[in-house]
Amino acid sequence: MSSVEATLHTYRTRLAHGGNSSPVLNPTRSTTPIATAHAHGLPIIDISAFLDPRASLQARQTTAAAINAACVDYGFFYLTGHGIPLATLDEVIDLAREFFALDDAEKNAIKRYDAGGPEGGDGARGYQGLGENVTGGLQDMQEAVDWYRPWAGATTAPLDGGEGGVPTLQGANLWPARPEKLKDVYTAYIARVKDVGAALVHAMGVALQLGPPDTDAAVDTSTQDERVFVRNCEQSFWVMRMIGYPPLPTAQHTPASSTSHSTDTDTSPDTDVSQFSCGAHTDYGCVTLLHTDATPGALQVQLKDGTWLSADPVRGAFVVNIGDMIERWTNGLWRSTLHRVVHRGDAYRVSVPFFYEPAFDAVVAPLRKCVRDSGREAMHAGSTYGEHLLTKVFSNFYYSKRTDW
Repeated sequence: MSSVEATLHTYRTRLAHGGNSSPVLNPTRSTTPIATAHAHGLPIIDISAFLDPRASLQARQTTAAAINAACVDYGFFYLTGHGIPLATLDEVIDLAREFFALDDAEKNAIKRYDAGGPEGGDGARGYQGLGENVTGGLQDMQEAVDWYRPWAGATTAPLDGGEGGVPTLQGANLWPARPEKLKDVYTAYIARVKDVGAALVHAMGVALQLGPPDTDAAVDTSTQDERVFVRNCEQSFWVMRMIGYPPLPTAQHTPASSTSHSTDTDTSPDTDVSQFSCGAHTDYGCVTLLHTDATPGALQVQLKDGTWLSADPVRGAFVVNIGDMIERWTNGLWRSTLHRVVHRGDAYRVSVPFFYEPAFDAVVAPLRKCVRDSGREAMHAGSTYGEHLLTKVFSNFYYSKRTDW
């Protein structure tokens, strides 16, 4: 039995006995930091101390303390000091914009198809047209291309004429013929962002005060010191999306002035939204490093009182948020935060989020110290990241009708 088949069997069994694969997210939290967020926006944190081997312990502790505060208060922050040049970041956005400007026939040459079908799709990788992606049961007004960590022995060819086909997530990444530079630029970019992700999850382990590694003891992925996330993400089953958002129709709404940052153009979050560029959701894994164009007022983060704050781009910075697996590992000390995209600007918006995730087979359960610090019982018995991911993939596409997974 393959690892994917084993994961599916576990998930089916859990559902059959009335279980769920994930804890309930986002219970009520303290409202203390809300006024600060409205007045000044999300925190900005420099990660360079965890990328520079010469950095002092004090510098790392300062960064770690800032990360802890941001994760407790918001689950979101801006990340600077990552070392990726502005020219590279600009090229990533420019190439995405070039791809989405192509005609539908050329974009559909790398179309995502359901796993197991005669087209050779794996249910996840490839291009999705407007409305194919679903969040909370509603179509998102976006188009996108998804790439994942390569699967060993991946194929794009159907098996035996299509019956059985390519298993879920086990296909090859699909790269467009144009722009010609896109594959090489994005492959190099992925390598750089993975390094940033590794530094960030190390900083998170320090922020949780899990303690330094014992240099005299054997360690593995179950060892719960400050590098526990680093070890469990060493073979990160990363995901990168390239997303294009056409403007939604202009809504007649009353701006939620308490959540807006004053600008000449009203980009405050809507109080009554019936259509989304991407519906409200939490992210699946460890950390998301979002790179986006300069469009303001699109990405919105839910604060602790249920209102929404626009997380406008800061040039050269990633917008970072923690995902479901970090919430589980920390036993809810840090919670993955609901966020959404409502793009009503004048221009086509482009974003390229990178999801730095655990290994597919990494077992994610609340850390002992976090259980003690939370004062609660463990919120989850533990399961692999792959199990959690597969439940999301199966519900994420509008045209996916297969039930024999």
